[in-house]
Amino acid sequence: MGKKWNMALSLLLVVSMVLTACGGVQQGAGGKDKQELNWVITAEPPGLDSAITTDTVSFQILNNITEGLYRLNKDNEPEPAIAKDVEISDDKKTYTFKLRDAKWSDGKPVTAHDFEFAWKRALDPKNKSQYAYILFPIQGAQEYNEGKGDQEDVAVKAVDDKTLKVELKDPIPYFLMMTSFATYRPQREDIVEKYGKDFAEDPDKMVYNGPFKLTQWQHNKSLKLEKNEKYWDKDKVKLDTINFTKSDEVSTQVNLYNTGKLDFVENLDASFVDKFKGKEDVKVFNETTTFYLQFNTNDQFFANEKIRKAFTMALDRSIMTDKISKTGSKPAQGLVPPNVEVDGKSFRELSGKYLKEDPKEAKKLLEEGMKEEGIKKVPKVELLGYDRDTAKKDQEYMQQTFKEVLGVDVDIQILPFKQKLEREDAGKFQISYAGWGADYNDPMTFLDLWVTGNAFNRGDWSNKEYDKLIKKAQSNPDFEERAKQLAKAEKILMEEQAIAPLYHRARMQLQKPYVKNVWRHPFGADYTFKEAYIEGKQ
Repeated sequence: MGKKWNMALSLLLVVSMVLTACGGVQQGAGGKDKQELNWVITAEPPGLDSAITTDTVSFQILNNITEGLYRLNKDNEPEPAIAKDVEISDDKKTYTFKLRDAKWSDGKPVTAHDFEFAWKRALDPKNKSQYAYILFPIQGAQEYNEGKGDQEDVAVKAVDDKTLKVELKDPIPYFLMMTSFATYRPQREDIVEKYGKDFAEDPDKMVYNGPFKLTQWQHNKSLKLEKNEKYWDKDKVKLDTINFTKSDEVSTQVNLYNTGKLDFVENLDASFVDKFKGKEDVKVFNETTTFYLQFNTNDQFFANEKIRKAFTMALDRSIMTDKISKTGSKPAQGLVPPNVEVDGKSFRELSGKYLKEDPKEAKKLLEEGMKEEGIKKVPKVELLGYDRDTAKKDQEYMQQTFKEVLGVDVDIQILPFKQKLEREDAGKFQISYAGWGADYNDPMTFLDLWVTGNAFNRGDWSNKEYDKLIKKAQSNPDFEERAKQLAKAEKILMEEQAIAPLYHRARMQLQKPYVKNVWRHPFGADYTFKEAYIEGKQ
């Protein structure tokens, strides 16, 4: 090496050191900041078994510790994940996925067999998975789940370790998005069999193929995720640790946020909205979610359509959105939110508006309904509610309104989230304050819930014409006609008031400015932390 080269190299090193000291050399996403995110969850995850679990809190964790064939990107479009490619037949009914080289957290490869096993396990009638129906587009899936067919007839097959072939009953426009959903995640047969009923109940009783792995779980208190070094795309993962703290009280979350112990507040209530509005750390999350009252039609009182309509018409939804929450939520005009599309258009515009406040008509309908049922005295009604701060004021408003408008005394039963779900599943309620978020961008993700016998049709409402319309729409290749069938089905649902839609939620959240690149999803799981990072934390 010559002297000139030695001198040039020395000068370059000196300049480089100076630039580094002055901040002139970029450190990349995150720089020298400690890559630790402190997030909040509002409830204990009821379960992390992806084949069985049903709730949004569990989906949030699963979305970051597991990965399906596809995942939603920052633009909420499905992008290849464990699948590196897919071949779709001309009739749009056969999907052949080619898997990339990916590993589980214990170093074993992720194979097509893991997908076949997990999907068929979710469909196995013995496991009573409430989300089994989301796999029904697959040929033979519904028949197997309902005990009318065999597992071998379910048209999902691992051709080899890297090839998964899936045959659908009919073409559907959103199937790739569905494969990003939790129920479509893979599972290892050996791990499931090893732990049996304890599978996924603790960090050491499951394996992970997502960006992170669960390393600590203090039940009803906190969870800790750490970067999964075996993840196939680990170079894009910047966070080393995510600490989840369970808190359902907004004031507690805000205190932890202000003292630097949390980087995020899930949903401000009205008492904090004005204080934080306009600040740089406010994030408005416009969800594709509908909150509603679910009537138990097996209850004598709410079996009557007029009584259900009375409770629906008694409420002024704008009070709940504009005076109670004040976070940007919109009063519902139907079940399906306005940001859901069908055949490239807004479904809400196609279907129309159905809900209105009319206290006088509500009182009249209540009296007529009671007369039809032979009920002479207005009974006391039980409302099953949420234990979260943001829901308590809604529930108190409904309680007061039903008393003032209808003369009905309402007893609010508040239970922890898991117990509330158990009561609903058992049908042990009269009215339940409930919510549903879209699993994918299509009205079907809301409308097929109310088909006779669906596990989430907890009020047990049934209408044969409605069932026929949904069944036709599920298999209709004419997407324009399909859209009309779905609109007609929603009209039946609203005319019979199977449920009382209340509002489409927007959450006003707090997020520290140094938290970057958290993806928010209006469909499926709420958040993706795969490419999130910390930068500029003081």
